[in-house]
Amino acid sequence: MLLLWPVFPDFLQAVVDDPALHIPDGFLSLPIAFIFWIATVVLLGIAVRKTQDQLGERQIPLMGIMAAFIFAAQMLNFPVAGGTSGHMLGGALAAIVLGPWAGMLVMACVIGLQAFLFQDGGLLVMGANIFNMGLLTALIGYGLYRSVVGQSRTVRLAVAAVAAWLTVMAGAFVTALQLGFSDTSPFGIAVPAMLGVHALIGIGEALITVAALAFITQTRPDLLEVETVKARGGAGWVVIGLTIALALVLLSPLASADPDGLERVAEDMGFLAQGQAAPYNILPDYTIPFLGKSTASTIVAGLIGALVVAATAFGIGRFIFRSAARPTPKAGQPASR
Repeated sequence: MLLLWPVFPDFLQAVVDDPALHIPDGFLSLPIAFIFWIATVVLLGIAVRKTQDQLGERQIPLMGIMAAFIFAAQMLNFPVAGGTSGHMLGGALAAIVLGPWAGMLVMACVIGLQAFLFQDGGLLVMGANIFNMGLLTALIGYGLYRSVVGQSRTVRLAVAAVAAWLTVMAGAFVTALQLGFSDTSPFGIAVPAMLGVHALIGIGEALITVAALAFITQTRPDLLEVETVKARGGAGWVVIGLTIALALVLLSPLASADPDGLERVAEDMGFLAQGQAAPYNILPDYTIPFLGKSTASTIVAGLIGALVVAATAFGIGRFIFRSAARPTPKAGQPASR
């Protein structure tokens, strides 16, 4: 935690409003939303199959801890420029620590929970949100970092910083294309606007990613060794990781209340009003309804979210591991019960 704090001491400001504005329903056309649902389902299906071959039992708790950390980190919006804020995506970090396939599943848990529980991001466009912020970022982040495995710590951290920045730019670029193909905003306006503001947000992503990796390198360097993927985990690391994630939630009321990159672009380009509210409310805007918009409400909602997403990711990992360990019956033999 002490290594993470110097990264953003000046980033934290007054009261949190919307910790993260993912693409809401109404921004994308139904055909575009449908196409990215298909792409997301296909990639997640591949991720499940690949994870069955690669997932070790001691890695399962780490999936839950990483999900909780990324969820909590995304609640900490940091100001960048011109009354705009940004938040961590986390796809590169998840993929570097867990591998690309397990990292994708963790990101899908985080983004899916944000939509279902907190109405953060639309349900119809959830496939696009998962693709942009979770799948694309995991592939890019892991691919670049894996290319320098075996190099010095300095080189690996430098490449991780570049990879994290590029994941934000890639996510912003694809989002701009989705807006353009949906006739929400012209390509010539959406692309430079999204890339311009997210170039600054990507710096924050890079700093947080490097700080987290530096902390892991000092405390559990084996977590970053590709060859020991099935030996990852450990009760002590689980306690430390969950403590850090919950500590970040306690800082969430200090996050910047400025609109995030997509919200700022939507406001400036005049299509913010196209966003459609969710048809139901559970913990809207990361608050507890009967507590209103208060510091206590934000913290309690964040704690609930962090624990739920950790349990969900852990449960998915456990299910995949047990499915992979279950013997496949031979042809002509009945399945065991």
